[in-house]
Amino acid sequence: MPVSSVLGRIAALVFVMTLAACQTLGGAGLVRSTVTADLTPVAAGAIASDMAGRLTEQLGPGNTTIALTLDGSAFGQALETSLKGQGYAIVTDQKAGNGATVPLAYVVDDFEGSVLVRVSTPAVELTRMYKVSPAGAEPVSPLSVMARSAEGTP
Repeated sequence: MPVSSVLGRIAALVFVMTLAACQTLGGAGLVRSTVTADLTPVAAGAIASDMAGRLTEQLGPGNTTIALTLDGSAFGQALETSLKGQGYAIVTDQKAGNGATVPLAYVVDDFEGSVLVRVSTPAVELTRMYKVSPAGAEPVSPLSVMARSAEGTP
């Protein structure tokens, strides 16, 4: 891959992450979980497994309950399974926001031939790009970690 192509992807990723950092969670809560990228179950599982593992690094071992609003996608189902595999209890049928749960949302979009994935909680947001193949998916960018203050802003 030419250096200019890699630099272009990095610049685009930085731009997208900068825009994402400008959004606040404040009183409006997390964004709605959406998947616009066409993922196979294998690719969705690979991405969800990686992101769940990275989320565990930020939140600590699975000793909390995550409130996950699913969108019916293969990725949402795979993320739920991966988070349970990390030891988290998952609730999907109640409003997030009380002290007993950590609300979580995700966005998965196609971006310049790759897939851009964002997983958000009120405390942290993880973003990473993946290259999807018939065998699954592999990260093609470093993990971006944005920690939020107690008020829910960067």
